[in-house]
Amino acid sequence: MTDELFYGTFGMQNYQILPMLAQRELAVGEIDEMSVWKEGRYRELMADKLELMKGVKTLVGNLKDNGFALAIGTSTPRANLDFMLEQMSIGSYIEVCVTGEDVTNGKPAPDTFLKSAEKLSLSPGKCAVVEDAVQGVQAGKEAGMAVVAVTSTRQRGDLEQADMIVDGLDELKADDFRKLITDCRR
Repeated sequence: MTDELFYGTFGMQNYQILPMLAQRELAVGEIDEMSVWKEGRYRELMADKLELMKGVKTLVGNLKDNGFALAIGTSTPRANLDFMLEQMSIGSYIEVCVTGEDVTNGKPAPDTFLKSAEKLSLSPGKCAVVEDAVQGVQAGKEAGMAVVAVTSTRQRGDLEQADMIVDGLDELKADDFRKLITDCRR
């Protein structure tokens, strides 16, 4: 897999990625079988190797302390999200989780973020998305949400659709999100 293909599919679901890798159309059963193997292999390889991105724990704590409701909207399967939350010990901060299994259309469609807002009982205009994938930035914008892009996997130029671009989560505080949501509603 080339870096270009990897980064080009970052944030997408298996039903979108696997046909690209196979370079042919795949039957639903084939995609399901390949997905189960791929995701199981991921969890096997990453056991005890996952680390929180610098600034995550401080940021989610600051957001919670300032009354923000937090959701995770991800393309990953539920088993991977549960694995990550268990490994990272941040599950207690999160009120809502939406995975690729909970929506019909994966990113760059807005479904994941719209479902997250719905489960939080918030209008999209009162939500902000934090993303590191181009497809995720597109999905957040399409959902009508403020978007913060983190340059952890992409160059700034790739993420220019975002309302704010940062190099790390340690650059952000609750006040940044409050201002961003207010500014984007104008």
